Amino acid sequence: MIYRLQKKFILSSAAAIFLVIVLIMTVVLIWNMATVNQTLDQLIDKVLASDMNVTEALKANRPKVHFWLPQMSDWSPYNAGHFTVRFDGEMVPQRISISMAGELTEEKAVEFARSAVEEGKRGWIYQYHYKVYPVEQGQEVFFIDGSMNLISVLQSMFIVGVVLFACAFLLLALIILFSKTFMKPVAESYEKQKQFITDANHELKTPLTLILTNVDIAEAELGANEWLGDIRSEGHRMTELVNQLVALSRMDEEIPSAEVTEMDLSEIVSDTVSEFQPLAAGQGQRFCTDIEPHLTYRGEEALIRRLLSVLLDNAVKYCDEGGEIRVCLWRRKAVVLTVENTYRNVGAIELNRLFDRFYRADKARTAGGYGIGLSIARMIAQKHRGEITAYKKDGTYIGFRVALK
Repeated sequence: MIYRLQKKFILSSAAAIFLVIVLIMTVVLIWNMATVNQTLDQLIDKVLASDMNVTEALKANRPKVHFWLPQMSDWSPYNAGHFTVRFDGEMVPQRISISMAGELTEEKAVEFARSAVEEGKRGWIYQYHYKVYPVEQGQEVFFIDGSMNLISVLQSMFIVGVVLFACAFLLLALIILFSKTFMKPVAESYEKQKQFITDANHELKTPLTLILTNVDIAEAELGANEWLGDIRSEGHRMTELVNQLVALSRMDEEIPSAEVTEMDLSEIVSDTVSEFQPLAAGQGQRFCTDIEPHLTYRGEEALIRRLLSVLLDNAVKYCDEGGEIRVCLWRRKAVVLTVENTYRNVGAIELNRLFDRFYRADKARTAGGYGIGLSIARMIAQKHRGEITAYKKDGTYIGFRVALK
């Protein structure tokens, strides 16, 4: 259990670190792109609002830098390609200016401009940032090459990503290194709990044995009576409860590989159902089974039989008198077992609490129940790399689904 808890702690930490990295990189990317869009929009607006060309506007709009930073040269950022396309009211090109657009053809320029008009007033077409604005008897689209800006954003994102992931791997390595230290108080508490249950088992068994022995002696001398019968019944219940607590404590230990065998699960389910049929028949309950034949599974047979016994015993105890119990077994990606029974108070059941220790859905039905059977069933399923879930069906049935991988 401690190893699984340590593993979950490491995986949860790794997931949290990854989510934080994704969040930081997303914020940085959005911030950088917003800055690029704002810069290029201001540049386009300045060009359109004056007689400047792009080069003059860029120089006039050059950002101020601090004296300790390297100064930009007079030419490096001012070779931005740009072009314009003017349409008339029928979207027919009237003027195409691509002299500052490098190897861009007029056909491509018109194609980009049409797409820009369709998409919106401002935006991106490939590496070109554009603005659509009205002119006399039509509209014009101004494009400016923002590839240098995009490259700068990508470079900054790459640097941020490398730094963040390097820090994340360092942090994760530290978490893995110190995870045993983090888990030590939990491990110590858990070992003390297991030791307490084991000690309590030994301390309680002796007085319980003496009580039951004295009851036998008293009955031999005084004869059977109601009070002695109650003492014997409660003594047996206490003994069984102590045994189940010990078994629940030991469930956290790994299954020895020598006990894992290949078994005919279909036959085991059929046999276990047969064992419970007389008990169910005595209460007017009927079994309905749908068991896929010759279905094999590799696991510990004793634990699988105990899992089945817990679910069937629970179904018989809580099934309505004259009700129905359904048992199904099949294989898809995993081996799936379902046990369902009719229960008139199904609407009041808290499904999320059914697997809590000492919880009983129906407080009135206390005979023979301790509220730890389903906890044992869940731990058996987990030991076989599976899971067990509870569900309601048709407002009449309460069911349990076990998936064994």
